[in-house]
Amino acid sequence: MEEIRVSPDYNWFRSTVPLKRIVVDDDDSKVWALYDAGPRSIRCPIVLLPPVSGTADVFFQQVLALTAWGYRVISLQYPVYWDIVEFCDGFRKLLDHLQLDKVHLFGASLGGFLAQKFAEYTHKSPRVQSLVLCNAFSDTSIFNQTWTANSFWLMPGFMLKKIVLGNFSRGPVDQKMADAIDFMVDRLESLSQAELASRLTLNCQNSYVEPHKIKDTRVTIIDVFDQSALSHEAKEEMYKLYPDARRAHLKTGGNFPYLSRSAEVNLYIQIHLRQFHGTRYAAIDPAMVSAEELEVQGFQSNTDGDGSDS
Repeated sequence: MEEIRVSPDYNWFRSTVPLKRIVVDDDDSKVWALYDAGPRSIRCPIVLLPPVSGTADVFFQQVLALTAWGYRVISLQYPVYWDIVEFCDGFRKLLDHLQLDKVHLFGASLGGFLAQKFAEYTHKSPRVQSLVLCNAFSDTSIFNQTWTANSFWLMPGFMLKKIVLGNFSRGPVDQKMADAIDFMVDRLESLSQAELASRLTLNCQNSYVEPHKIKDTRVTIIDVFDQSALSHEAKEEMYKLYPDARRAHLKTGGNFPYLSRSAEVNLYIQIHLRQFHGTRYAAIDPAMVSAEELEVQGFQSNTDGDGSDS
């Protein structure tokens, strides 16, 4: 139990990367929490958006690994927003506050859905250069909860946590996946009733992605072949929506591969971001590019045949 929380990597992350709190709305209670690491000179960083149960630190493995290679990485935690448009407007204000014209977005589950909706919301004046979608979905109706979405705000916290825990893996899992689940349960416990209710509302209220509005956005889809909260149909729908997307498949990893299979997920993020090296949308310090590319090539040759189509 609590293997990740007491691990040297997690403690190093917590002691070296400060958690910032930023208010961009008129309502002072809407506080964005974020970790911003890596070179500040980078104007198009990768921004990480967590799932319903996640806090900004669930991506600590990505922050540590990618910043070590010269990337600027921002990991977020959302304030309480009750609808998609309100979220998108708040996120746009946050990017304005951080003086970021464009960003790459990595989103896990709900984070992936919100990333797509934000790209769609800003399509006339694009703020999203690319998307990495991990165990993500494009239509909230897959959860069959649209009829209860408007009543989450009434439910007590313990009931909301029970709903979220119902989607966590139940079958046999390996040690790393078990540690990831324990860590996510711990993060879930730290969320207030309003935080959880608002995220479940965003996750389940009737909404879907309009792909024609973001058809020019470059996309990588990361998914797992073993048990996860997403159905096979939901994954197929994502492939249909983004026929030109790169696909990165993990044989195993469960709902939280960014924790349980962090090395592979980090590699797929790097491969995705490499297409922007040498452009104004690079998320990496130019001085670090050659060393980083050598490392990626070495890792790729060691993992060839592991099931990635990237």
